[in-house]
Amino acid sequence: MEIIFDKEAINNAVDAILDHKNHDVIRIDGTMGAGKTTLISALCKRMGVTETTSSPTFSLVNTYKSPQGAIYHFDFYRLENSNEAIDFGVEEYFESGNICLLEWAEIISEHLPLSYDHYQLEMINASTRKLKQVIK
Repeated sequence: MEIIFDKEAINNAVDAILDHKNHDVIRIDGTMGAGKTTLISALCKRMGVTETTSSPTFSLVNTYKSPQGAIYHFDFYRLENSNEAIDFGVEEYFESGNICLLEWAEIISEHLPLSYDHYQLEMINASTRKLKQVIK
């Protein structure tokens, strides 16, 4: 799956993610400024989150309420090492059965579950992005 979109068509990317969803853990990789948080915010909105969403850069995880239950949004960018994720219980979140949306997950790659949905978000230009499903 690969889709090219701009901010006005971000819901096309969200729909593609939801249409291809196989797991509760969804990893979205991309460079700084690629739009990972913007995409995750749109995804949360589509899943019924009504509260404001934001990057959990300093808290590591934000919890949002949705009709399906809790949605956990992780940002691992500030971790010094992957074991810090274990220290705050990331494995319990992954095993909770709730949606877990991950930014900068390459930092904790050895602690990721065996199965998860994986996407690469790439900047084409200032307003256009490409989302590609990563097949393991």
